[in-house]
Amino acid sequence: MPVGPSPLGRRERNKQAKLERITAAASELFAEHGVDEVTTQQIADAADIGTGTLFLYAKTKGELLLLVQNAHYATALDRGRTAAAKETTAVGAIVALLTPVVQCNRVQVDNGRTYLREMVFGDPAEPHHAEALAIVGQTEDATANILVRHAGLVDAQAATLARVISAILFLTMASSEHIDSSVEKIVDAVRSQIVAILPR
Repeated sequence: MPVGPSPLGRRERNKQAKLERITAAASELFAEHGVDEVTTQQIADAADIGTGTLFLYAKTKGELLLLVQNAHYATALDRGRTAAAKETTAVGAIVALLTPVVQCNRVQVDNGRTYLREMVFGDPAEPHHAEALAIVGQTEDATANILVRHAGLVDAQAATLARVISAILFLTMASSEHIDSSVEKIVDAVRSQIVAILPR
């Protein structure tokens, strides 16, 4: 008979409960006020922990934002994969894959732009930053798979082009030009750039 995973001990359960409270508190405060207007003390108070404890889970406010947003981005990527599977062209499938990511980024514009900045310039050794980069890698893998399947590219070429498309997505979302742009306008800008670089 297969043995299931052993249950978490009390210490691990307490750590998990604190992490969940921190994530919920930071998510609510960031969504309501924006990351720049929230202090770590406010998050600690809302999570009912000390600031010293908070810093055991995330050393900076930027890392707290990564902690919160990574879960949202992972969910957005799942939605994008589902949508992309219904498309029959490379452009259609890539746009379907990336649209939920754009939607996620624009829920709170300042938070979305700060998240991208933290992802690019943050400490790659920090676990929440590493998780963010892993989500980027998964998005690029999904894009490359679409390019192989729908555009007939070889794996190496598809992987390189997927990284270019990832850069297009991030720069378009982070650009000051698009601070006030709608999701639809950003998606259209990304689509037009993808069309311009895909092999014909």
